[in-house]
Formats: sequence, C-alpha cells, structure tokens
Amino acid sequence: MKISILTFDGFNELDSLIAFGMLSRISLLGDKDWHVKICSPTPRVTSMNGLTLEAHELLSESASSDAVLIGSGMKTREVAANAEIMSQIKLDPLRQFIVSQCSGTFLMAKLGLLQQMPACTDLTSKPWVQEAGANIVNQPFYSYGNLATAGGCLSTQYVSAWLISRLKSFAAAREVLHYFAPVGEKELYVDRAMSHIELRFPSTED
Repeated sequence: MKISILTFDGFNELDSLIAFGMLSRISLLGDKDWHVKICSPTPRVTSMNGLTLEAHELLSESASSDAVLIGSGMKTREVAANAEIMSQIKLDPLRQFIVSQCSGTFLMAKLGLLQQMPACTDLTSKPWVQEAGANIVNQPFYSYGNLATAGGCLSTQYVSAWLISRLKSFAAAREVLHYFAPVGEKELYVDRAMSHIELRFPSTED
C-alpha cells in the first residue's frame, strides 16, 4: 500500500506531519508493504512556519498511490490557480481513497472530485471553499465511498484513522489511535475518534 500526502509550499505542519507520523505507525508495526510518502510539486517545500522538507516523490507519482491525502496551507489558492501544478494531480476516486483536510478541500473541489457531496473544511477557508461550489457541513469529518474531507488541524486523527480503516482494518485504526492518545483518556479518545469515521448524515450548518 502507498499513501501520498500532497504537501505544498506554505503547508500546515499539523496536517502533513501528524498524518505522516500516525499513518507510518503501520509500517513500524511490521507491515513492510505499507509506505507513506510526502508528495510535492518540487523536491523541497517550506511550511507556513518555515520548516523545509525534502519530498519523497513528485505530484505526478500520486497517480499510482492507493490513497491520497490533500493537506492544507497558506498558499492553497495559489496552488489552485497554478495550471502547471494542478495538471500534475491525476486522481481516480474509483480506485483510490482520497481525503482532504481544511483548505485541501478547495483543491478537491477544483479537481472536480466533490460534485454535490457534503464536505468539511476549516472556518478560515470556508468562504472561498464554498465559492468553489463545495457543499460545506458543520462537522469535523465526512466520508462517502472512497472520498472524505475533514475540517480543523486536529481532525488529522480522523483522516488517519479513516485511511487505516479502509486500507488495513478498523482494528488497526483503533490500535494506532490508542498508541497516540493521551494517557488516562485512551479509550474515550479512541471511541470518539472512531465514531467520526463511520458513514453518517451531515449536520446542519450553523
């Protein structure tokens, strides 16, 4: 299994790096066929707070991934307006699991992946994600079929658990969540997180 985390200049560290750590737990548990990659339009990208990462692969290579996570960042609208970058993102929801977080939902909308599906994003991005035609709902996570979206930096736990549950198992997702959960609230933390990744109807917007 290969999971690509799309990471652009100005990226939010909480999206890309927490997901990278949580998802990589599966390979640490012994699954040598499980690979998590930082996937970027250039060999290096710098975060919103000045952290520079070396990418594992370029954007075009995400087309062969089993799952793709589209992270957020300060320059998401610039990415969406860059035809050269957008042309490198070739995703197929019929054979890939695709999930976005916060402003990454804007890119999903621009790629034509959302259609009329309910979607989540963060409060800052919400107005212009709606302008892109996304049907935003007031909840941290929503999935339908092979697609999912999340809103808020700390919704990364739901994104990671959803991908692990789909690519591995619900038991594996619970195990990873339990490992990372705060001591003294592990069971409550895991149960709450798992409740968000079950398919359910969206709530009404505020």
